[in-house]
Amino acid sequence: MIRYSINDLEKITGIKAHTIRIWEKRYNVVDPERTETNIRFYNDEDLKKLLNISTLNKHGFKISEIVKMGKERLCEKIVEISNASSNYDGYINNLVVSMIELDEDKFEKVLSSAIIKMGFEKTITHIIYTFLNKVGILWQVGTINPAQEHFITNLIRQKIIIAIDGQDNASRPDAKTFLLFLPENELHEMGLLFYTYIIKKAGHKVIYLGQSVPLKDILEVIKIRRADFIITYFVAAFESKDIPEYLRKISEGFDHKDIFIAGYQVGQLTESLPKNIKPIQDAEEFKSYLNRL
Repeated sequence: MIRYSINDLEKITGIKAHTIRIWEKRYNVVDPERTETNIRFYNDEDLKKLLNISTLNKHGFKISEIVKMGKERLCEKIVEISNASSNYDGYINNLVVSMIELDEDKFEKVLSSAIIKMGFEKTITHIIYTFLNKVGILWQVGTINPAQEHFITNLIRQKIIIAIDGQDNASRPDAKTFLLFLPENELHEMGLLFYTYIIKKAGHKVIYLGQSVPLKDILEVIKIRRADFIITYFVAAFESKDIPEYLRKISEGFDHKDIFIAGYQVGQLTESLPKNIKPIQDAEEFKSYLNRL
């Protein structure tokens, strides 16, 4: 059983620790256990309950109303909200629960509902990206194990690959070729897969090399196969201070074309970059660029 501190619950649910304590005392919302040294801790059931309460509370339900609901009634209300609203928090919280429970059926229902309401691209950019950031927080506080993280990310990965495969393979007459890869030791593939989907949907060609590709291999590939653009992603493989030097090397090997860089660490870069290095803030910015080609 995973143990959560009250600060963990605050980070995951968005409910202030002070509020959780008040709800405990006044409404007995959760009943924490205590260690031998009398430190309170919470379990998965407490977390799931607070996630559901957080969702209902954000939709106007008072805590005094919520605590009167039985478990089944509470779950029914969550489903009603998910079906009737495009509120992102409800979807995200339900995805967290499906990950913790390793419940593929729940994952499918949540994601299908979101896609029907807002489309595939908006579901990825507004729900999945935020959800994956929350997964990162869960990792940081040590509240999910590798099996849970792999379970949910593989399900999401499958959905994006299916969407990629569903694109028309016939490229437009003026199609450009994009070479996509992750730097060596970078394994966070989701963002790169989504950019693959966007590129193929726009009618362009993709050479997809995937995870953890050594720089020397990229430079060899460039010699073998012409590419008009390169796209790579930085999440966790590098120390931030080492990224500019890496970009300088790849810029020199591909100095006549634009190299797009995206990912969490890109937003932290402060040094000036070579002229052909183009940081991407989000998918919408990249789509705007594609529309101008």
